[in-house]
Amino acid sequence: MYDVMVIGAGPTGCVAAKILAEKGYKILLVEKCKMPRYKSCSGILIKKSMELVECYFGECIPSSATCSPTENKGMIFIDDKGKEYRFEQEGMNVWRSSFDNWLATKAADCGVEIRDCTMAVSCEEIEDRVRITLRNGENYLVEAKYVIDCEGVTGSIKRKLLNITPAYITTYQTFNEGSIDLDSHYFYAYLQPGLSEYDAWFNVKDNFLIFGVAVQDVSQIGDYYNKFISHMKTHNNLHISRQVKEEKWLMPRIGQECKIDYGIGRIIFAGEIAGFLNPMGEGISAGMESAYHVAGAIESCFDSPERVRARYEADTKDLRGYMKRQWDLVDGMAETFKIRRLYE
Repeated sequence: MYDVMVIGAGPTGCVAAKILAEKGYKILLVEKCKMPRYKSCSGILIKKSMELVECYFGECIPSSATCSPTENKGMIFIDDKGKEYRFEQEGMNVWRSSFDNWLATKAADCGVEIRDCTMAVSCEEIEDRVRITLRNGENYLVEAKYVIDCEGVTGSIKRKLLNITPAYITTYQTFNEGSIDLDSHYFYAYLQPGLSEYDAWFNVKDNFLIFGVAVQDVSQIGDYYNKFISHMKTHNNLHISRQVKEEKWLMPRIGQECKIDYGIGRIIFAGEIAGFLNPMGEGISAGMESAYHVAGAIESCFDSPERVRARYEADTKDLRGYMKRQWDLVDGMAETFKIRRLYE
């Protein structure tokens, strides 16, 4: 029997587990992948994410988690008319595998029990606890007073509990050797509808040129990607000598209304699976902040699931407001990025 079981050892799960363990709760953190786990992600930490790490973990991100160029100077958006919007802001370039593993190590240092290669198959609320079926080679049962689901968009627990099929955006990106006439210290986001069905992007990690597109229709990935590469060759003098690897990932469709699913009873959603995600797929800061609030709600209202949910919802009101302002910002740069129009 655990006080809380956390599903998913990303930034959201590690923050929730670490904070509750520090308060003396018995915490189990399960991760379906082998640690250090890999996730397809830009790995750009915005200033807010860096500040939250220092606040929740009490120290700066180590150089072992970073990649070159370590310093990120901000984001550059190119709207549907080709106009450039430059947002200068301190940031950091990390490999998610190293960054997430460091967070998990800090959680373990606080007493969190971590089991990797372990999948949460199902959760069932029984009286004053939750019974969880875990799988690591074979199925077995554990119980906890609460479950915090931080497994992200690909998780199955929420789909089973709510009997829904989430709407996804598919991301596709490639790592390449070559050259381009752009500053590697910035993350570039292209909002032109001819280059993707959501956005296209460019950034650099350890001298790899990374190009990506996001689509609703998976069959259109190749077409949009080729158009984007052609665009970069024409406008930014791109030369690719070799493609090193390619990868696909999923992220949820988040609309401007920023709908949040807080959970059911003693099973609570946090991070991306709950809907905490900023435009362009930046989910690290929103995920960590939501984790902090759910941990605080459980600590203050442990004996009442109803009060936990109410406190969690109230404490994330400002976070939702921040997310909505971010959506309005992007919406103002490109009419074609209006999420409500894309998904009609």
